[in-house]
Parts: sequence; C-alpha cells; structure tokens
Amino acid sequence: MALTESYRKNSLIPSYLYSSQTSFPSTAAFNGAAAAATSPATPSTARRNFVVAAPSEPGKIEMYSPAFYAACTAGGILSCGLTHTAVTPLDLVKCNMQIDPAKYKSISSGFGVLLKEQGIRGFFRGWVPTLLGYSAQGACKFGFYEFFKKYYSDIAGPEYAAKYKTLIYLAGSASAEFIADVALCPFEAVKVRVQTQPGFARGLGDGLPKFVKSEGALGLYKGIVPLWGRQIPYTMMKFASFETIVEMIYKHAVPTPKDQCSKPLQLGISFAGGYVAGVFCAIVSHPADNLVSFLNNAKGATVGDAVKKLGLWGLFTRGLPLRIVMIGTLTGAQWGIYDAFKVFVGLPTTGGVAPVAPAAELAKV
Repeated sequence: MALTESYRKNSLIPSYLYSSQTSFPSTAAFNGAAAAATSPATPSTARRNFVVAAPSEPGKIEMYSPAFYAACTAGGILSCGLTHTAVTPLDLVKCNMQIDPAKYKSISSGFGVLLKEQGIRGFFRGWVPTLLGYSAQGACKFGFYEFFKKYYSDIAGPEYAAKYKTLIYLAGSASAEFIADVALCPFEAVKVRVQTQPGFARGLGDGLPKFVKSEGALGLYKGIVPLWGRQIPYTMMKFASFETIVEMIYKHAVPTPKDQCSKPLQLGISFAGGYVAGVFCAIVSHPADNLVSFLNNAKGATVGDAVKKLGLWGLFTRGLPLRIVMIGTLTGAQWGIYDAFKVFVGLPTTGGVAPVAPAAELAKV
C-alpha cells in the first residue's frame, strides 16, 4: 500500500494534465517507484524530469512515447481534415461573402447564387486543397500541441505547471499552430483562389501550377502573416478554453469523477466543450480570416487595401454569423473525433482533472 502511494506521488503528469481509467501499475513500475523512493536523485536528473510520464495500461500506448505522439498526429489528421472538408459548402459561401458582399448578400442568398451559377457540384469546389491542407495542419496542430504541452510542463516543474496551467495551454497551442500554418498556407492560397474566382481552376491539380505561374512559389506564402494572425489566436482560444471548459464541466456539472464516467459521456463532454470553445475562436480570429480571404483573392493586394475596402466594422463583422455556426460545429466535431480516436487506441480523452500542485498535495497528507 505504501508503495502504491509512493507511485502515485511520483507520477505527476496523470494527476493534472490527463485523466485515464484506473489501472494497476506493472511490476516494473512498482520497482521503479521503490527505487526512486530509496535512491537520492541527482540534481541534474531532478532538473530534467520535473514531470513523469503517466503509467500505461497493459497493451496500451505509453503516454508521451513516440507511439503516443504518432497517435495524436493521426488523430489530428482525421479531426481537421474530415471536418473542414465536410463544411466546404459553408466555407465557400463565407469566402465569397467576404470577397464580394454586393453579390453574396446573405447566407441564404449566397447558397442560391452558387446553386444557380455552379450547380450542386459547385458547393464542393476546392475540397481537395481543403482536405490535404487541413489534414497537414491538423497533424501538426494536435501532435505538436501534445509535445509542447509536455515540454513546457517539464520546464516549469510540477508546482508551476499546476499553478500556471492555462499559460502552458496557451504557449503550447501557439507554438504548435505556428508550425501547422506553414504546412497549411500553400493549400489555403489555392483553395481561396479556386473558390472565389470561377473559371480559375477546377481544383488543386490545375490550380497550383496556375497560381505559381501567376505569382511565383513565394506567392503561396503571401498570406502567411495574416494566416498566423487568424490561426494562432484561434488555436490558443481553441485549446485553452476547451481545457478550461471541460475541467469546469467535470467539476461542476458531472457528479461522477472523470475516470468513472463512461466513454460515450466523456466524448459527449469533449464535443460540448469543443463547440463552446469554437464560438470564442470564431470571434477572436474573424478579422484575420477576412484579411486572408481578401489577400489570397486579389493579386498584389495589401493589408491596407483590405482595411480600406472592407472598413474596420466590416473587417470584424462581415461573414461572422456564418463563421460562428461553422467554427462552433467544426471545433466541437474536431474535439469529438480527436478524443474518439484517442479512446480507440487506448489513450485517455483530453482535459478534465484540475492540476494540483504537489506541494499542496503534500500539505494535506
């Protein structure tokens, strides 16, 4: 029994960054915990390993192992690639409302114009760059988020990681999205051009060569700064608010501890938390979304041109109601798919148990 308590105290990460099903540690884990309790740690070891990886159930993926990050990357591909492709019609109307508000005056009229001019197939124009671009983005977004969250927690140490958990969520998500947008940007540039200029190209296969011929290879990254301006605040809000909302749901709305909740309930909470987080994401990132659409549609356009044409009010509000619906649904579905995949491969769902500083835990004993 004493060894079990020692093991729980030494395994810090599971208690405040993840919650998994209760499982019995392996014999090797007991031996490791006993050795750690009886052998004094060297200062260098203590500095490097503030946070210890969570124990894994037999036959399951070990937390923070290469297989863990590979699983999170795969989950991110499915999460972002499938959901963004599914809402291509909404994204198509939104982009055209931002570019040509005189023609696409509202959501309903926008769908009507597209149906009249391009038919049913027109609703999915640009789906290939959407699928490939957001799959690449999702791989980097979720995979690197898990990596940076662990990395920054180790740097901070268990006490500060618990105390400043929200800052760790924000820093981890910002770092991950910075990398993810480099993967997304070329696909996003072609997607916007295909969707907002009928006749430019049928899709990625012919659209990419035309774009490069017209604006050069570097033109694919013309919108990278506005894309960072849109996606980094969006992702910071997406991850930090999701982690906070889910924690609050388990703390105040669900009477049962997370590790005793059924998997369907946990996934339902992931979707609900993701949807609410998505509403906040849409509001925070919308001005930059308007800029990205404007710059990728107009050759040689600048941020100043966009502000002059759209106006500050238009920059913040044009296409916002549709984007709230789209991003709320999108974000909720992304978290649901991502956590469902994690459950499928034997990993715990994201978020839930509030971090508790080790010093505070020891003071209670």
